[in-house]
Amino acid sequence: MNKVEEFAALHVPGKPLLLVNIWDAGSAKVVAAAGARAIATGSYGVAEAQGLKDGEDFPLDAVLSNLERILAVTDLPVTIDLESGYGADPAAVGRSVGMAFEAGAAGINMEDRLPGRNELLPVAEQAARLSAAAGTGIFVNARCDVFRGQDVATARDALVAAVLERARAYADAGARSLFVPFMADRAAISAICEGSPLPVNILRSKSGPTHRELAELGVARISHGHQPWAAAMAYLATQARKVFAGEEPDY
Repeated sequence: MNKVEEFAALHVPGKPLLLVNIWDAGSAKVVAAAGARAIATGSYGVAEAQGLKDGEDFPLDAVLSNLERILAVTDLPVTIDLESGYGADPAAVGRSVGMAFEAGAAGINMEDRLPGRNELLPVAEQAARLSAAAGTGIFVNARCDVFRGQDVATARDALVAAVLERARAYADAGARSLFVPFMADRAAISAICEGSPLPVNILRSKSGPTHRELAELGVARISHGHQPWAAAMAYLATQARKVFAGEEPDY
């Protein structure tokens, strides 16, 4: 079984793949040693670790170099957050994703918003971009930002319907899982898992369902996004303040 199919087999509704997102080779080694079944980058942490900003500010060649260093320290399947696909059109997306696949990535995340934009791409346009990505042979986790900035309590049914419309189009385009972040509403998660033709990936949040509860709702993949990087940086900041205040650090 190749790495793509090995990674795909880990997406089981009700028995979700847990991804503690990393940002470099060092963090990949730590997470792999802790028992990970796959390694996943988060674009926010990757960029911020280099003093840059999320939104494809981190150049593609640097993304690929980071990927190569990660692959050098683990035999686990590696999926990378490729943001919006690093391409102005489907052909360019295909080239960028193809480079990641050739470098050894088993999968990618790909958003349905362009860098710095709030509005979603039209369904047909995003489907074409996803098709170009999937055509490389890589596992595509199609991110769907329908819930971003929305009031779930007043528009749950409409938002779920919009997600499922995109899920069907993304599945037809060759995507192999559906990532729906910015959502912690149990009823919405359950409805999406039930109606989606693709296994569903949810971003874990403190205010949302637990890992166990997400599994019971039918989720197939749980990501931790930028949270591990943010927690590591918060710990570093706390310890540095202690040192500079004349106190002993906790480490």
